[in-house]
Amino acid sequence: MSHSKITLQATVGAGIKKVWDYYTNPTHIIHWNFADPSWHCPSAANDMRIGGTYKARMEAKDGSFGFDFEAIYTEMTEGKHFTYGFGGRSATVQFNDSDGKTEVVVTFDAENENPIEMQKGGWQAILNNFKSYTQNN
Repeated sequence: MSHSKITLQATVGAGIKKVWDYYTNPTHIIHWNFADPSWHCPSAANDMRIGGTYKARMEAKDGSFGFDFEAIYTEMTEGKHFTYGFGGRSATVQFNDSDGKTEVVVTFDAENENPIEMQKGGWQAILNNFKSYTQNN
């Protein structure tokens, strides 16, 4: 199945080492991995190696809906980028040094159930939460 690619980015006011840690460490993931303030990420686990599994529980704070996101790492260069596959799709996250700040670039395969703009908006909202959390902690 062919998928459209969506790319989004955010420049985080922190060095790559901190940004990588906050993006990949479950201790931090649970604080930023949701697209809307009415949602949260009560649990996350991350085995950062090729063939390792990333898991995150995302759910509405009122308990009305939730889902488990699970992915398997297929490529990785620590501190620089990783790619994981999920449900027949893939995503790549790159971390680029930009004069003491870090540009985070996420490229993912769109799914066919929701409009592209909705998907882009949701993933960008999560990335914006990540940026805010990382810069403020």
